Amino acid sequence: MLNIMNNHTNPYFNLAAEEYILRNFQEDCFMLWRDEPCIVVGKNQNTLSEINVHYVKEHHIPVVRRLSGGGAVFHDLGNLNFTFIMNEDGNSFNNFEKFTQPILDVLQKLAINAQFTGRNDLTIDGKKFSGNAQYKHKNRILHHGTLLFTSDITDLSAALKAKPAKFEGKGVKSISKRVTNISKHLKSPLSIIEFKELIMNHVMTTNMADHLFEFKSEDIEKINQLVKEKYDTWEWNFGSSPNYTFKNEKRYPAGTLEFYLNVENGIIKNVKIFGDFFSQLDISTIENALTGVPHSEASIRKTLSKFEIGKYFSHLTLDQLIEGLF
Repeated sequence: MLNIMNNHTNPYFNLAAEEYILRNFQEDCFMLWRDEPCIVVGKNQNTLSEINVHYVKEHHIPVVRRLSGGGAVFHDLGNLNFTFIMNEDGNSFNNFEKFTQPILDVLQKLAINAQFTGRNDLTIDGKKFSGNAQYKHKNRILHHGTLLFTSDITDLSAALKAKPAKFEGKGVKSISKRVTNISKHLKSPLSIIEFKELIMNHVMTTNMADHLFEFKSEDIEKINQLVKEKYDTWEWNFGSSPNYTFKNEKRYPAGTLEFYLNVENGIIKNVKIFGDFFSQLDISTIENALTGVPHSEASIRKTLSKFEIGKYFSHLTLDQLIEGLF
């Protein structure tokens, strides 16, 4: 088994690295890694319905889609991620306990009574500290999971606090659960780096590995190319969301506006705006202009900046109008 030392903290790079290993390596692999603050959404989720758009924008939090299904998660440097990529043996896919057992073994040595519960979670005293997901490519299984160690729970809750009632569609919804950090349950202090080393040493010992693998320059170059082509693109992170209908109501000093959007493959197919506001010009011009535009702030802002918004929505600014569209 290749035990991979990955010290990169860019979330786009790390998720691209998983896919690169999955598709290009033949050996069984294990990797530990951390991300700077970001949100990672499941393959089948509607990204916008999972995140607090304004909080994410204000705090410049990257949002990236992963290969596997399941719910959205918040990563920061207080969270340790683990990845197993192995050849299928006929008994691996959906066998979450097989891949989480090494983690439970390490925690047991630290006198922490952690358990595998439900479909894909690890808990301590009924509180979740690890969510797990899987993806299959040909005869290869990718299993990865989070390990909350010293994560900022406040940021976690705020970043994922969306308003799902605005969205109607087939996207998988995340389920809010009580969470905890592993560090709170330790009998003696331990840093996340020391915890990372304990896990890596345990996996290496179990699999009789004698050295760590590090990405070569050509590996890094190809991973960065995958970042550029896929993981750092709007098309993958937002445009790949399932089709959905967006509904929102905003009350402004100028009146109340209701927004209705149908979105397919991330593109606005039609939009209607209603309300008790006043206007000099017919708002159908704005509605028609938004048809065919990606449901992203940058694209909508570029489109609407050509119009004098106050003439279509009296006493309303472009920023206020855009806010209602998200």
